[in-house]
Amino acid sequence: MKDGWGRTIDYMRISITDRCNLRCRYCMPDGGESVPRWDILSLEEIQAAAVCAAGLGIRYIKITGGEPLVRRDCCLLVERIKKIPGIEKVTLTTNGVALGECLEELIRAGIDGINISLDTLDAECYRKITGRDCLDKVLESIRRAASFGIPVKVNAVSLDLGDENWKELIKLGESLPVDVRFIEMMPIGHGKGFPSMDHRELLEKMQAVYPHMEPDRSRHGYGPAVYWRIPGFQGSVGFISAIHGKFCADCNRVRLTSQGYLKSCLCYEDGVDLRPILRGETKRPEQDQHYRWPKELSPDDEALQGRLREAVARAISHKPKAHCFERPQDITEEADMIAIGG
Repeated sequence: MKDGWGRTIDYMRISITDRCNLRCRYCMPDGGESVPRWDILSLEEIQAAAVCAAGLGIRYIKITGGEPLVRRDCCLLVERIKKIPGIEKVTLTTNGVALGECLEELIRAGIDGINISLDTLDAECYRKITGRDCLDKVLESIRRAASFGIPVKVNAVSLDLGDENWKELIKLGESLPVDVRFIEMMPIGHGKGFPSMDHRELLEKMQAVYPHMEPDRSRHGYGPAVYWRIPGFQGSVGFISAIHGKFCADCNRVRLTSQGYLKSCLCYEDGVDLRPILRGETKRPEQDQHYRWPKELSPDDEALQGRLREAVARAISHKPKAHCFERPQDITEEADMIAIGG
């Protein structure tokens, strides 16, 4: 499906939880509250949304959180979405802490790629950023995931932690077949207080160390990353530069939050709430519990899908032309990234 500006929208990021087993300072520091369990979409509701998306031309699904692997049915969800006609790739973004326990099940479910968030290889710095001492576990998850032969990417937020930090990170791509990608900090939620490195300057620093770097124009995924290859490295270096390399003209994505709100742009609060469509007149219980999908209803029920298609198509058609991160006063999204989905 094309949006109102003629862009093909074929990629959906689906957050399946707002819970996480880390407490990263720029995302979900200690004291952050999760929403009641009843507010989180059930597996069948997410499946129904994915069926709708596929019918409108979405081909690539990214499962995110919070931390998606803290949700017990994450692997089952991957398996179900993989079976939806029209869906070509299902990938996952994780912090890697629980990945080792779930990796083989994810492979059996048919996962097509795994992104692992990791901002530093310094153990003490990692602990300060995340609030946890899990670096060795994450590094082992990266090594194991790479050994399965599926695409593995390491995502590092471009915090200004000194030159040694990025130098050590990109060396992961020298010894392992993984892409190391640097992501400019989004000025959303707690991220507003953490200035990001300018990727134009970061690239210049890398080129000074690796003067034979050259653009890598091969396809690595379905998002906005720009890649470079360093001779002798197994993986490439990527940059996702929302602030200093604005890529809105080629934006192909929408986001579904864990509570069922479909967002067409990270920068704005605009979107459409799919949860009332999915649940109809269901009343909130007095005690917090998981929402139970009606046994008699199928996620691909035609009447339900008709209502979802109308709402999703409307949201896509009204997708903004561009974000306004360079004009913070115009940003209307006030939620934290943990509530929106990474």
